[in-house]
Amino acid sequence: MVDEPTYPTVPHRHRGVPAHEAEARSRAFHDVMAQRRTVRDFSSRPIPDNVVDWAIRTAGTAPSGANVQPWRFVVLTDPERKRHLREAAEKEEREFYEHRASTEWLEALAPIGTDWRKPFLEEAPVVIVVFEVHKGPDSPRPYYTKESVGIAVGLLLASLHQAGLATLTHTPSPMRFLNEVCDRPQEERAAYVIPVGYPAEDARVPDIRRKPLEQVVVRL
Repeated sequence: MVDEPTYPTVPHRHRGVPAHEAEARSRAFHDVMAQRRTVRDFSSRPIPDNVVDWAIRTAGTAPSGANVQPWRFVVLTDPERKRHLREAAEKEEREFYEHRASTEWLEALAPIGTDWRKPFLEEAPVVIVVFEVHKGPDSPRPYYTKESVGIAVGLLLASLHQAGLATLTHTPSPMRFLNEVCDRPQEERAAYVIPVGYPAEDARVPDIRRKPLEQVVVRL
């Protein structure tokens, strides 16, 4: 007999999938997500109302250490705010590409074609800045913060892609300038900058390949 837990619980409502449909559904989801690409050329076409909100709600279903949910999603749409973001990010990125990055790192980035210029931060109709929420006056101590926020961002990207939107994950370093841009307190630390929108009609992406299953799976 299982002992009754000492903390509140509710019945688990499992969303069952018939065994004969499980592989087909898994493959269908893969086929959609396999088309996801990082996009750097965005259209000015507006995003339908509430799509970003629903994607953030989906991100909020991610597991987190002790269920503290240590994330904050700042949605930027104001042109002036995005311009300020771009200017501050390009300043840090130029320093990185010209002085801080090792030769090995720059060689690894070369096939992708990136540099310090980040026009997508201004051109995308929406930019989501994701913060890790650390212990502060009004926030509890988080656990496994980076892991929790990383899982949430994965769900966010998947949800936006399912809605037909393009994204990019930008991680300038250092990122403290984002607290000022987004009016966030010091206990929040920026982790990801994610432009969101539709790809430009002439958008192009690097010719890359994903590793096959055999290279990423170990069966024991």
